[in-house]
Amino acid sequence: MSSSSSNLQTLGILLERAEAQRDEAQRALLDMQARANAARAQHGQLTQYRGEYQQRWSQQFARQGTMDIVACYQNFGGKLDQAITSQDHVANHADQRVNRAREALRELEMRVAAIGKLIERRRLESSRALSRQEQKTTDEQAARAALSAFNPFMRLSA
Repeated sequence: MSSSSSNLQTLGILLERAEAQRDEAQRALLDMQARANAARAQHGQLTQYRGEYQQRWSQQFARQGTMDIVACYQNFGGKLDQAITSQDHVANHADQRVNRAREALRELEMRVAAIGKLIERRRLESSRALSRQEQKTTDEQAARAALSAFNPFMRLSA
């Protein structure tokens, strides 16, 4: 029985470690989700600013505009488009990291569940083995009692 107890202790330690890994993965996922949300929000802000910028300068060009102002507008608009494209890549990369972290967390949750199930099965097996041993002991005592009831010599030696 001590081997079974030792085995359960080892599985308990393994379960604790797996739960700690799972908890760390949950924290990492939450952090990555926050970063991805921030990246998406920044992308949205840049896109909104570009729309406002284009609208403002379209109105300005309707009134007046020199070639220098148009060149400046186009140069800044190009840099703004580059920033938006770059931020889109950052946001996409952050989304990919979130997906990988979510998958890692799912695997760790499955591992914790599997170890918990294994511990449950081992405890059930141990309980059944103990019940069988108790039943065997009870049966042997009952057999001895029945034998001694019919054997006069057994009563004298007992």
